[in-house]
Amino acid sequence: MRLAETLAALGDLLGRRCHGCGAVARGRGRGELPPLCADCARELAPWSGPACPGCGTMFPGATGGAGHLCAACRLEPRPWERLLFHGPYQGLLRRLVLDYKFHGRLGAQRLLCGLAREAWLRGGAPGAGGGPGALAPPDVVVPVPLHRRRLLHRGFNQSLELARGVGRLLGRPVPLAALERVRHTVPQMTLAAARRRDNVRGAFAADPGALAGRRVLLVDDVMTTGGTLEECAGALLRAGAAGVVVLVLARTPAGR
Repeated sequence: MRLAETLAALGDLLGRRCHGCGAVARGRGRGELPPLCADCARELAPWSGPACPGCGTMFPGATGGAGHLCAACRLEPRPWERLLFHGPYQGLLRRLVLDYKFHGRLGAQRLLCGLAREAWLRGGAPGAGGGPGALAPPDVVVPVPLHRRRLLHRGFNQSLELARGVGRLLGRPVPLAALERVRHTVPQMTLAAARRRDNVRGAFAADPGALAGRRVLLVDDVMTTGGTLEECAGALLRAGAAGVVVLVLARTPAGR
């Protein structure tokens, strides 16, 4: 075999490495997703069971894909129209998010952005089966911001990169100054659920000039209790946003 053909074959082989585990993957991946081996594709399959459209609480063992508002969301509705997510925060998805977010494994970015885009297409786009109806396309895509101190420490905002991936899919802008974190807070993951809302209360401010009258798709990586997302959505609505839909990669199995 000629050298050029050998190098092309080697490049093709390396290009088909599974983005979940590094094994050689058959095929080229689905849609805009990079290649995945059969095991990782199975583990990263989207949640297909019913879930609360308000907070994403999953109902394992129930039948049907649409789900219904859970008791907590009926008693105290969330400040957004709907929550879209890819899957539960566990297993391979959890490891990919943690490695990307805290260990700088930027090679996971393409895969995670692809999963976020699929979550929108599956749950929000016209003709997306299984959901409670198509959502109107957003006017802007807004990430949950990091405080500048944490941004300097981490070096990048994973939610911003996810938002950019979804924004490219939808052809919508991702205005960087539309939502800001104006107060440095303790990381939510270090706190008990009961303390998380107080920790982020008043931590965000939104720009009416960028948001007034516009529908917003608010993007983050993980939702646990939803305290951060509620504060962000409240700030967006106070700035005049016409409505907010939330998109996250993963939903923790626990509720509020």
